[in-house]
Amino acid sequence: MEKIAIDLLWLRPGRVGGTESYIRNLLDGLARLEEAFDFTLLVSRDNADTFRKYESDKRFHLLTADIKSENIGRRIIWQNLFQNRLLRKNGFRKCFEPVYCKPWLNGGIQYTCVIHDLQALHYPEYHPLHEVAYSRLCWRMDVWNAARIVAISRWVRKDIEQKYGRKDIEVIYNPILIKKDEVAPFDSLQKKYGIEKKQFYYTVSQMIPHKNLTTLIQVMEKLAEGDCALPCRLLISGVNGHAAQELKEQIRDRNLQGTVTLTGFVSNEERNALYQNCHAFLFPSVFEGFGMPPVEAMLFQTPVITTRCASIPEVTQGKAVYVDDPYDVEEWIVRMRDVESEAEQEWGRDGLDFAIYAPERISRQYLALLKEPIWKRK
Repeated sequence: MEKIAIDLLWLRPGRVGGTESYIRNLLDGLARLEEAFDFTLLVSRDNADTFRKYESDKRFHLLTADIKSENIGRRIIWQNLFQNRLLRKNGFRKCFEPVYCKPWLNGGIQYTCVIHDLQALHYPEYHPLHEVAYSRLCWRMDVWNAARIVAISRWVRKDIEQKYGRKDIEVIYNPILIKKDEVAPFDSLQKKYGIEKKQFYYTVSQMIPHKNLTTLIQVMEKLAEGDCALPCRLLISGVNGHAAQELKEQIRDRNLQGTVTLTGFVSNEERNALYQNCHAFLFPSVFEGFGMPPVEAMLFQTPVITTRCASIPEVTQGKAVYVDDPYDVEEWIVRMRDVESEAEQEWGRDGLDFAIYAPERISRQYLALLKEPIWKRK
């Protein structure tokens, strides 16, 4: 059986985000399959413990590189100088890159690379210059010499085609794993955050500019000023990003400390309880290659109000309530009233096909793709 490496050197310990959830859901989905495979996880000294649980399955193995993932500069240098050599030495001809940062040259290895989005091309102002330059170089090299490219949505595929011209791009959606029976008791959250069932709005997001959380703060300020029947309470869960301090200052300057709460990191059980008990889930992002949280909220039959930006309508399958202008505070309030008037609707059950995001299904698609001889593909 052919051995295939999976490069996980990029995953830094303790880091939480959509890409990290994607790879964990994918590996968990692979572990549930009955099919035979021989995957070796290429890990670093500081993230190896994260993946040791998979060694109990004889189809998974670990190969530890003598680097630390948290040292990004050294990791990049090591990957470009030594990764191909290590893979060849251990008998690999194929390597799966769950993100775009493969070595720039292939060195006899057939790489399958997943591109999650081209955000730094669309919003370079949201990233440091060196990050923009590195991302652009990696994407260009991937498109030029990777054996296969996978996009996580049709929207991302179209974006790659338009920006770089490559047409033979597979689309495989992100796996979404929500354990609906793992829900924290709401009374503990009620006491912790001072909230009542169905009397607060909720969002899950990194604190970075394109997530457009500033607009939600402005919406809550508008609701707090008026005599409105809508809930005037918002919880924002997510790890800090480079816009976190600015958001905290906006909340303080607008005297919204009792209206908007940044919860920081929450456990999956707490997040599920907040999905289940919020009045509606708000997702104001202006750019997503995929966007898991709206679908996760829909799994709990929670109304979702979001934007029409990038891949979001595709991933939510047209089943959310959409804001045409993501920065228009008044339109957000109108859409929130629309949800209020349709409160009896069974949200998330009206045609949304959750099965297409099932980890087992997605993992089976990746497994078939990685096993397929590359020379047979056009």
